[in-house]
Formats: sequence, C-alpha cells, structure tokens
Amino acid sequence: MYSCKPISTPETYLVRHPVLRPGKPLETCCFAGDDLPTTRHFGIFDGEKIIGVLSLFVASNEWITAECQLQFRGMAVLAAYQNKGIGVQLMAYAEAQIPVKKPYFIWLNARERALSFYEKMGYQKIGKPFTIGDIGIHYVLVKLKD
Repeated sequence: MYSCKPISTPETYLVRHPVLRPGKPLETCCFAGDDLPTTRHFGIFDGEKIIGVLSLFVASNEWITAECQLQFRGMAVLAAYQNKGIGVQLMAYAEAQIPVKKPYFIWLNARERALSFYEKMGYQKIGKPFTIGDIGIHYVLVKLKD
C-alpha cells in the first residue's frame, strides 16, 4: 500500500523534475514560495520510494474574490504509477492536512491533459485557458471547502 507524509522542498524535485520538467535544468523545479514557512509539501511513497508530490501554498488568484485562498502546485506522479489512483490518494491526504477552520477556496493551474482528473476530484474551471511558456495550455480550477 502507498503512504503519504509531509516532505521537504528538495524531495519534491525527485518527482517534479522527471514529470513536470523533463529535459530541463533541475532549477526549473524550484517554485517561488517553495521555502516560505506557510508552504507545505506532501509526498506519496511506495515503501521508501517517493512516487508522487504535491505542494500547498498560501496564494491568491485574481479571479477568486474570497478572502481565504490556498493553491496546490506541482502535482506530479511518476509515469509508472499514473492512472492507479495515487494522485487521488495524495490530493485527499493533502486536503485533509489543511489547518484552516473556515470556508476557503483551493485553486490550481491545471495542464489541459489533467483537466478530467481534477474535475473528478470536485474542481471546477474558471476563467479562460492560458499558456505557460513552453509548458502548454492551462486552466484555473477551484474547489470550495467548508
């Protein structure tokens, strides 16, 4: 069985790099805010091997007017482990770790190919699609937690 736990920023690179930034320099895996005290990183493991990562940031989105907003970034599962429910388990774990006690929005930028995954998790598209550099088309998705 797979297990989830908090991880360090450098541990996220073990999955971010091959999944989200293949062929690019390792430093492209560093996200602004990765090391802020309010940022949390989570990993899912197959035994001792890290196979998926997800980061949680305190961040606002211009399309959301709610006061309390959090952002998921860097969701990635190693290719050999994709389509096995691992991403669902990791996201559910990360959502359960959020300490906010009032209603809040979780938002994320989703790659076009990942839309159906997030929609199955209860996230909804807002705004228009946009392109991030050479990475591709993305959508903002949100989920209200109360």
